Amino acid sequence: MVSVSLGANKYGKAENRIVRVYRDSPRHEIVDLNVTSQLRGAALESSFLEGDNAFVVATDTQKNTAFAFAKQHGIPSPEEYLLALGAHFVREFDWIEGGLWQAEQYEWERIDVDGMPHDHSFVRSGRATRLATVQKIDGATHVTGGVKDLVVLKSTGSEFAGFPRDRYTTLIETDDRIMATSVTGRWRFLPEAVEAGIDYNDLYAEVQAVLLSTFASVHSLALQQTLFEMGRAAIEARPEIAEVRFAMPNKHHFVYDLSSFGLENPNEVFYAADRPYGLIEGTVVRDGVDAAPAAWVDLPTFV
Repeated sequence: MVSVSLGANKYGKAENRIVRVYRDSPRHEIVDLNVTSQLRGAALESSFLEGDNAFVVATDTQKNTAFAFAKQHGIPSPEEYLLALGAHFVREFDWIEGGLWQAEQYEWERIDVDGMPHDHSFVRSGRATRLATVQKIDGATHVTGGVKDLVVLKSTGSEFAGFPRDRYTTLIETDDRIMATSVTGRWRFLPEAVEAGIDYNDLYAEVQAVLLSTFASVHSLALQQTLFEMGRAAIEARPEIAEVRFAMPNKHHFVYDLSSFGLENPNEVFYAADRPYGLIEGTVVRDGVDAAPAAWVDLPTFV
């Protein structure tokens, strides 16, 4: 006989594509989200073990609530919208103990017509995707913001040397290389800052700007060093941030050998390789803050 038991679980409706248009004036505003709602609670075990749906808040209900809240409460920021969703489900259904609510935000900018931004026509800006999560677990609420697909490249100002060598090492040391990566970063907000209120939109804009300026200005001896400096700069810029987690694939650019054609190539023509790639991950933590591992439970992997 083999004995099994039910482990950690959650359920909900994934990837609800919600577009909220604000039409309060002739100049419209647009917020474009991809929202996932998932619930947890001990009472839900019976649905897994016995097929008893007495406590199952239907995934369709979660979807409808997400759309209704976009109208009733608006979307001042992804974080505030998810906080409202999470509070609703825990308050409305007393057997729901917590959950995980996630959003990706797609950015739009106004189309220029005759040099003027149009009131109701937009184009996807596409530079990166904003991330937000609300985690309600063990009676606590954790909020994280973030960004993914922030693709950056510097054509110089990067080295890689001094690494150990063995009989399998073929990589040549360099003091001048292209460094490129696609940044995924998530930052956890201090609970007291969430309670006091945060301008999440302003913070997101500032943190993204700080990440970009740090990437550009740091003379990098390794992508690991750049990762740490970017995290340090974000924490120094915003006192609301407790920690920042990064995943950065190294988008390798190799100098192409043109010698067969009688041509020199002094770091001017490169082959951009998509795989395999180095994958650098790391966390930068503000000294003195309490750890909050529950904030990261079940968050998607970075790559």
